[in-house]
Order: sequence, then C-alpha cells, then structure tokens
Amino acid sequence: MLVIALLALGSWQVQRRAWKLDLIARVEARVHGAPVAVSALGGDFRDDEYRRVRLTGRFMPGAPTLVQALTERGAGYWVMMPLATSSGPVVLVNRGFVPTEPPGLARAAPGGETSITGLVRLTEPKGGFLRSNDPAADRWFSRDVAAIAKHRGIVAAPYFVDADATPNPGGYPIGGMTVIRFPNNHLVYAITWYALAAMVAGAMVMVVRSGKRSGGQDG
Repeated sequence: MLVIALLALGSWQVQRRAWKLDLIARVEARVHGAPVAVSALGGDFRDDEYRRVRLTGRFMPGAPTLVQALTERGAGYWVMMPLATSSGPVVLVNRGFVPTEPPGLARAAPGGETSITGLVRLTEPKGGFLRSNDPAADRWFSRDVAAIAKHRGIVAAPYFVDADATPNPGGYPIGGMTVIRFPNNHLVYAITWYALAAMVAGAMVMVVRSGKRSGGQDG
C-alpha cells in the first residue's frame, strides 16, 4: 500500500506540473499580448490576471495611497491612484515605485486626460509583510483594492492595474516593475516520490528474499 501511495503522489505531481506549465503559457500570452480595453475583461478577473490593458481617463484628485514595497530597487512605496476611465469604471492604478528616501518623490498625477498601459492584478486583501493594513492611520502593507477604495470614499473595480515602464515626468514613480514568478518544482517532487516508491519496493523485495532464505536454512 505504501508503494501505491508513493506512486500516486508522484503521478499527482506530474499532473500538477502539466497544470503549472499551462498556467505559465497562458500568463505569458497575456503579458505579451496586445493591450485590450477594460470593457473586454471577463466577469471572473482571475482569468484576466496579468492581461495587458489600456486605460484612458483622468486621475481623481487627492493624495496618492502609498503601499509599502520591497523591490529590487530597495525599500519604498507603490503609488496607488484611482483613474476615472472614459469607459465608466474607476480603476485603481499602481503608477509605480518610489524609494523611501528622499521623500516627496510620489509626485502628483498628471492632470487632464491620460492613457495608461499596464497589467491587470488581483487585489491583495488584509495586509502583507506579516502586518495588517491600518486604513485609519493611512498605513498600507498590501494593495487591498476594496479597503483603499473605501478609505478614499470611492467605488472602484475589484482589481488594480500595474502601470508599464513608460517614464513619468521627473523619473518617478517607476513603473513596469511587476514581478511574475510561478515556482515550478513539481518535476523534482515527482522524481522524489517515484524514487521513494522504488526504494520501498526494493526493500520489500529484499525482506521477502531474506525471509525465503531463512526459511530454507531452517528446513
């Protein structure tokens, strides 16, 4: 029974690997595809994560929401601002990264109508970095769309958009820093389970053979 269980675990990891490779291929197609309008997104936004979109509209007035970030450029903040799109919905846009020092780099969003190209991202509820968001203190550790929208008194789409690397005036915020990483260790796990199954089967064979030899000697 143990051998069968180990073989089943190995086969399950093979199936998981196939699923993961399919997911990676689909995400790659979205990331590198032509940008679509937000009106083209489906009802289940999980199927649109990392899809390239193009937004046209006006940034709403008010200070940006700064969300703590730890990136390849060091510690800092994501600059989140709501964009009232021409097609109707208000979409929270991550304009990009600003470092903690020097202060004041989270420049005001451009006035007038603007166009943003970026990737659809799913909301990050509750918090991050082992710390919970604190809307009352305007202290944020994750890009929780519903909480940020409620804090600002707006109704926003249930996703946000990471702006691409198009330079902003003055160089900040820095867009195009979306990290897309899907760990894929399923092949290693599958080999491990299959190897364990082979070892257990081999040990069982040795025990049986040893028992037969002992029985023959006793006779």
